[in-house]
Formats: sequence, C-alpha cells, structure tokens
Amino acid sequence: MRSRTANTLLSVLALLGITITATHAEDAIEYWTDYAIYPKRCINYNGQDQVMYSMFEQSSNHCMDTPTGTYIATVPAFAGAYLEQLADNAADAGYDYEQPEMAAYVECTYRQIDGADYYLQLGCDGEDASGLGYNIYADEYCTEQTSVYGYDAGADLAADFSIGFGKCTPCVIWMDKNDDEIDDQYYVNKQTTAPLCSAMWTYKEECSGSCQMTGREAASAGDGWNKADKVLLSILSLFGLGMLMAIIKKRTKMSNKDALLEQAAISAAGLQQSHILGSFALLTLIITMFALLGLKKITWTLLLLVNVFLFSYLMKLTVDGSVKETVIGPDGTVMVKEDSDDEDEEDEEPAAAAGNYANPELPAIA
Repeated sequence: MRSRTANTLLSVLALLGITITATHAEDAIEYWTDYAIYPKRCINYNGQDQVMYSMFEQSSNHCMDTPTGTYIATVPAFAGAYLEQLADNAADAGYDYEQPEMAAYVECTYRQIDGADYYLQLGCDGEDASGLGYNIYADEYCTEQTSVYGYDAGADLAADFSIGFGKCTPCVIWMDKNDDEIDDQYYVNKQTTAPLCSAMWTYKEECSGSCQMTGREAASAGDGWNKADKVLLSILSLFGLGMLMAIIKKRTKMSNKDALLEQAAISAAGLQQSHILGSFALLTLIITMFALLGLKKITWTLLLLVNVFLFSYLMKLTVDGSVKETVIGPDGTVMVKEDSDDEDEEDEEPAAAAGNYANPELPAIA
C-alpha cells in the first residue's frame, strides 16, 4: 500500500516537474529581433531599490502599444545587464568599451568613510526617479542600509553612468557591417543574444498593483523641481526682477510728453494703469502657485512670457529715451529738439521779451 502511494506521489511530482519545465520553455524567447524594453523609473519597493520596466513585442511601434507586461528588477541586476549590453554594442561596432567608474558599484563594494568601514552599491537617486545613486550599507552583503552624517556619496563619487529611463530601446541593435566582416552565424547570434532583454526577461518579477502605485508616486515626486530646475528658475526670476526695477527707474525719468502719449494709448485700449499693475501682480501670484504645485510646463511658459514682455518694454523705453527729435534750422544746421519741459521754458523767454519790446524811434523828417 505504501509503495503504491509512494509511486503515485512520485508520478505526480514528475508530472508537475514536466509541467513547470514546459511552462518555462513556452515562456522563453528565442529571437529578440522585434522586442523592445522600456525602463520607466527607479523605485524603492519591498525595501529594495528596483528598476521598473516594460517589455514590448513590436519595437517598430516605439513602445506605444500595449506591453507584454510591466516588471521590476533590482538596480544592480538591471545596471549590470545594461552595462553588458553597452559592451556588446561597442564590440559589435568595432571598438573597446570603457566601463564607467560607477560600474564598480554594481557589486557590493568596500569603502572607508571617515575612518570607518562601509559598503556601497548602486541604488536609486532619492531626489530623482530617473536617476541612479549610491546606497551605504553596514555589512559586506549590502543588506543593512545605513547613512553617514555629513557624507554625500553622490557628491563624492562619480556620476558617469545613467540608465535610459523613458526611452524605448530595441533589444537587438544592428550595426553597419560589410559582408566580409561577418560570418554565417552573425545574424543568428545577433537575434538570439540580447544581454539586457534576455537577462531582464529571465530575472523579471511582475510589478503588481501596489508596485505600480509606488511607481506612480515616485513619478509624481520626480516631476517636481530638481536642482537644475531650481537654478534656472532662480535665474529667470532674478532676471525678470532686474528688468522690472530698470523699467521703474526709466519711467521716473520719462518726459511728460512720452508719459501722456503712453497714457493715451492705454486709454484708447479701454484700460487704466491700475488694471495693468493688477494683472501683473495676479500673474505673478499664479506663477508662484503653479511653481509650488510642481506644474513645470505651465510655470516655464508663463515665466518666459513675462520675461519676454518685460524685456520688450524695457527695450522700448531705452530706445525712446535715446532717440531725440531733430530739426533743421534756417541756416541748414541740425538742431536737437529738447523735451517738452525745456520747450515750455524756452517759450516763456520770448514771451517775456515780447512784453518789453519798444518801437524804434524814427528820425524827424524836415
């Protein structure tokens, strides 16, 4: 009875093993010619820094169709396969590939920091979901993550390697080759050997609903202002403020004639000066709100438009202030016509002279 039960269990296990093997065989991909991979972002999921990516069956669609699936893999595993793909592309193109310094940290690497022993390994950039950084660990297996007060690994170590997040990458990249440079097996090997895609297909882990939610949260955080954005935003804001101060200064020196002409133009448009100042203040408030909400595109657009308007108006005031009206005198000489205030003063002098004018006395006729 026992032997019969044991034989039955062995048969079931054998059948299960055959089924699993057949499932893996069906899941395996032999030719990678038409496939593409799309690295989406770097996220921290289940306590690990992982790369979230999708696979597509038709690279000709530029990863715009429905993916085969969305998966995750640890940053070191993805980075290692990515570097292997770059080396394979370089060898196929006929030159030696020089690995970046960051490649040394694909593995758990020892480093002494402030006299203490630590280990570093590639991970996600904490501020940018489309960037890589370094994680510091207390153990040689890089399982106990820690931090060192005042030490920034990203500032101390090289940042010479990046994954093409947000870019559709064909699994097979063809190089220009002459027929004399290749053998009969070249095309077969090229289609069946895809270091990045094959590794990520083998070690893939399904990105579940909670995983994709984490990815969306990371994308939302990554859409905020990074360091470069903040620097450029500060430059444009200071540039606009500087132009505004220059405009105020030039308007205080504007002649009465130019001020009246500008006021007439504003009134002809059905506006008042207070309307323009209020609109400018409201626009400044709107830009500030959009910037705080992280709406980058509309913030850049409005800020650039404001700067262009201020620059144009400043140039107008500069040109109007430098150009003076010229008058040709009776003797043919060029006379520069002064501003209206000076003209009024000059007009007063002849009037005063005219009041003191006396008719000449004529000699008596005998």
